[in-house]
Parts: sequence; C-alpha cells; structure tokens
Amino acid sequence: MAIQQLSDEQIKTWSRAKKDDWWFKNVYRGNVPQLTIRSGVTGFFLGAVLAATALYIGGKTGIGLGVGLTSVMLSFAIFRGLHAAGLSRDFTILENNCTQSIATAAGYMTQPLIASLTAYMLVTGRIIPWWQMLAWMVTVAILGVLVAFPLKRRFINQDQLPFPEGRACGVVLDALYTGGAAAGMFRARLLALTAFGAGLYQLVISDGWMKLFQFKLLRMDWWAGLKQPWTFHDRLDTYYYAAADKFNLWIPRILGTDVRQLGLRLTLDAAMLGVGGLMGIRVATSCLLGTLVNYTILAPIMIQRGDIVQRTLAGGVVVPISRIEIVNQWALWWAVTMMVVGSLVSLLGRPEIFTTAFKSLRRSTPTKAAATGVADPMRSIELPLGVSYVGVPIFCVLGASVTHSFFGVPWLLSYVSLPLILVLTVICTNSMALTSWTPTGALSKITQFTMGAIDRSNPASNLIPAGMTAEVSANAANLLSDIKPGYMLGAKPRQQAIGHVIGIFSGALVCIPLFFLLFLPPGHDGVRSAATIVSDQFAFPGAMQWKGVAELIARGVGNLPHSAVISMIVAAACAAAIEITRIIAPERMPLSAVAIGLGVVLPPEYTLPMWVGAMVFWVMGRRYSSPGSRGHDIWKDGCEPICAGLISGSALVGIGNAIVNVVFF
Repeated sequence: MAIQQLSDEQIKTWSRAKKDDWWFKNVYRGNVPQLTIRSGVTGFFLGAVLAATALYIGGKTGIGLGVGLTSVMLSFAIFRGLHAAGLSRDFTILENNCTQSIATAAGYMTQPLIASLTAYMLVTGRIIPWWQMLAWMVTVAILGVLVAFPLKRRFINQDQLPFPEGRACGVVLDALYTGGAAAGMFRARLLALTAFGAGLYQLVISDGWMKLFQFKLLRMDWWAGLKQPWTFHDRLDTYYYAAADKFNLWIPRILGTDVRQLGLRLTLDAAMLGVGGLMGIRVATSCLLGTLVNYTILAPIMIQRGDIVQRTLAGGVVVPISRIEIVNQWALWWAVTMMVVGSLVSLLGRPEIFTTAFKSLRRSTPTKAAATGVADPMRSIELPLGVSYVGVPIFCVLGASVTHSFFGVPWLLSYVSLPLILVLTVICTNSMALTSWTPTGALSKITQFTMGAIDRSNPASNLIPAGMTAEVSANAANLLSDIKPGYMLGAKPRQQAIGHVIGIFSGALVCIPLFFLLFLPPGHDGVRSAATIVSDQFAFPGAMQWKGVAELIARGVGNLPHSAVISMIVAAACAAAIEITRIIAPERMPLSAVAIGLGVVLPPEYTLPMWVGAMVFWVMGRRYSSPGSRGHDIWKDGCEPICAGLISGSALVGIGNAIVNVVFF
C-alpha cells in the first residue's frame, strides 16, 4: 500500500496546524497497538543484543553501525514465525516500528564508549567507575530526547523533511505488512544463515570456547596431555611463519622491519567482511589506501630514521616496535589531521545544512486553535512541549553537574559549553534530515578546540564537553530519524519518545558491564588499567582520534617530531583537496579523506578483509543489477541482512568467548 504523503505544494503552502489535521485524519492509526508490553520487552532485549554487537565492532573499527532495518527484519521474522506456530499474535506494524525505535536507541548508546569516554581514560589513565559512566551517559542521552521534540514539530510536522534513513525503514515496514512478507522472511533467513555460519567460524578460532569444549567437556587435556586447545588460526599467515621458523624460510621485511611488527598480517575476519559490505567500496578502498601508505611506506621510513623507536619503561620493561607504537609515536598525528580536516571541509561543503536549519527555526507558523479556528488534534499524542521546556534546563544543569563532579571540568566551562551544544544539535539534526549523515565527529571537534583554547591544561575540559556535544546531537538527530517512519505510518509520537528512553537504558545497562569485561579486565593484582583498552584485537580508532586531538591541544604542535608536523601539513592539504574535489565533481573522486585517516588507525589486518567484503558486494551488485533476479535478491536487496549476519554472528560468539574465559579460566 502506498504511504500517504503531502505534495510539495501542500508542504510549502499549508500551515502546520492544517498539516497536523490532515495527518490525524488520513495517516494516524490510533487504534493500532504500538508500545505494548511485548514490543517494549522485545525492543529492550533485541536492543541489548544489537548494542553489544555495535560495541564489539565499534571497539574494532570505530564505526557506528545502524541497526534499524536489522531490528525491523528480526522482529518481523520472530513474530511472524510465532504466529504461524500458533504461539502468539503477529506483531502490528506499529509494534514493529516501536521495537525498532527502542533497539536503535540502545545501539546508539555505545558511541561514548568507543569515542569520548574511552579517549578520556586513555589520556588520563583514570578508570571511570561504572556508575559514573551510567549517570553521565543516561543524562546526556535523555537531554538529547528532550531537545529533539521541539525540533520534531518543525522538521517533521511542518517542513516534512525526508530523513532518508528513517524513511527507508518506513517503506520497508509498509512493504512487509502490506504484501512483502515473503521478501521479508527471505531476508531474515539470509541473516540467520550467515549469522550461523559466521558464528560457527568464530567458534573454531576462539580459545575460550575451544578450551571449554576440549578441556571441560571432552577432557582432552587429561588423556591427551594437551596444554593449549586446538584452534583454527584466523591469522592465516601464522601457518607460514610456523613453517618458516622450522625450515628457516624467508621472512618478508620492508626497509629491514619485519612486516609483523608493522601489523601487516593476512587475517580472515568474518565480521570485517560484513563491515566492508556495509561501508561500500569507496570507503573501504580509502581505508585500504591509508593502511598501505602508512604501514608499507611511511612507517618503515620513520623507523629507519629513528622517529619510531623501541621504548624502555620504568623498571627496564622493553616495549618493542609494533602497530600500536607506530600509531602512538608518529602516525596518529597525520591520521587525526586527515580525519578532522576532511570532516570539517565536508561539513562546510554542505552549506544547506546550516542555512536551512536556522531559517527553518526562525519561520513562524500559526498553530494555536485561536489562529486557525481548528482544535489541535495532536495535543493528546505529542510529547507536551512543557516537558522539554522544563526538562531541558534541569538536565542541562544536571549534565553540567556530573561533568564537573565526575571529570573535574571547571564549572564555567561546563556551562559555557551548553549553548554551543544546543546550537550544534540543530545543525546535526538538520543534516540527518537532509542526508542521513550526522556530522558529530566534525561538530564535536568544534567544541573540543573551543574548550581547549580556554583550558589547555585539563584534557577533560575539551574531551567531556565535546562528548556531550556528540551524544546530545546524535541522540536528538537519531531519535527524529526513528520518529520519521512512525510519522509516515501513523504512530503516536509520545509513545515513541518513551520507547527511545527504554532503549537508552537497555543500551547503557548492557554496554557498560560488557565494556569492563572486554576492555578493562582486572589484572593479576585485581586492578584494572586503561593500558588494556587498546590492543591488537580492539584498536579503538574513534577514541584514538579524540585522544589525538586532546593531546595536540595540550602539547601543542611544537612538541611533536619534525617529521610528524610535516606529515600533518601534507595530510591537511591532501584532505582538503580530496573533499573539495568530491564537492565539485563527486563522480571523479572515489576516495574519502576521513576513511583514509581511519585506515591508518585501524589494524592493517582488518582493512584488507573489509575491502574484500566491499569488493564482493560491489562486483556482485553490478553483475546482478536487474531487479527480480535471484542474484539481485541476494546481493543487492540482501546485502544488509547478509552483512548484519556476518557481524552479529561473529560478535556474539566473540563476546561469549570473553565471558567463557572470565568465568571458566
């Protein structure tokens, strides 16, 4: 069934009150269940699973993965299957939309944990107590919800802006419940099959699971005398190096440096194949280019020059040259420059994001009954504006208080950052409405540099306010993107707001304990250390970018190696050239400056499978470009469920592996 919508002329000429009245009479489904107990519970637990997956992948790649369409398909398949088995009524279209909203909100709660809060711990060495994480994250996320609803009336009700990602969810939901059930079940099966295959593969490369099966269940250590379990090595070149040690074979080197020290390993990671498929060929190729330039050219040269060296810590502990040392000692600076300059130029290259945002807010449209002669039909279903008018000041003060109390940010800076946060939230929301792109990275750097110019001595003074910028603006923008499909399908906005808050708690309550389990395990003395956060398995590229900017503010460019400063200048020029070319002639520039910088911070062994995954879907998509064919259904329409299956299957078994190691060994 075609979704009803206003024409361009009606959007332009009708008042908001008239649009609201039309929507209420023609689209609103007041009698259709929406926020029910089962949709709330399903959204809570589905959101918890997807948030855990997002945290796992975010720690590896720094990339936030949208889970909206995945949650739609899973919810549809689960309750369609239960209905067919006679165990439950089928989900209504609005129950599914509500579940999607809750699950999406839970997934977004991982962002501070893979960016600002982790960067703070890396810079200061201080472990943030779990309850402080929870209080800060929930406070700023709810502030984002409260800021969003006054904007909802303008951007969605009045201007009817597209919110492309949210609209896509609405279209998929409408198709599933009005004739596309077979296609929906096919995509759900694709997701389930790839998740099973990826999980099975992850199982055989996981030491914890293999120890559990071989030592605890089969007792192979007792009768076979095994000390280590058998596992398949996902680093495929491990087999070659084992043979090389035994038979004295050739070890590849670049300018005398062992390629293993450079992080150049051949790894088969199923999750990275899925990540590459979702990010697309342009971004994946850019990441691979950044990896090759840094680790095959620049890093070997800098090691040979002595700008990257083996370090000796207090107590005589030697830290050999490795990928992490290459990033921390030298490569981080040009990578951060590439990402920051690229994101800022890209943002400035879209002036409509700024111009339409504030023009829209300045326009005044009569909405009162006295002005229109029509009673407000939305009064009983919208979140009352009074909730935002009272809640925003309260949560602003609360946010400033926890920022000062937990992180030592001066009171003045805590309050000075609040107006900037609100202004940047409007820009971010408008960007999401027009492009489905939230420029939180670029906008947060504005806050970071602004606060850093006032106080260079305390990293928290720029990291935490910038984290608030990112979290508030992202929550507001993503909430409105979630509300868009509900508006298209006739949902109650007030219940969507409640669902989003449920998702906030779902994501926070799952991700914070999981963060400590995966990245902050206690040492032999029972003490947790920030030194365990970044590892070969979890590179935290997002947090490393934030850390780099904070250290650059604190140390100044003058304290960096001369070669690093030169690399930053060259990187800034290249990033600007790439993004300006993309703005002027996008078809002639297949690269992304931000992704090139990301490829420097990512482990090289991840960028190759990401590129392979992107290339496979790109080639197969071009081969099966005609709708209606089986290949098109699998490789084009099925791209997202296949990638989601690869990611979720690998991530959930990987998370389980960490839990097994903690509980049993």
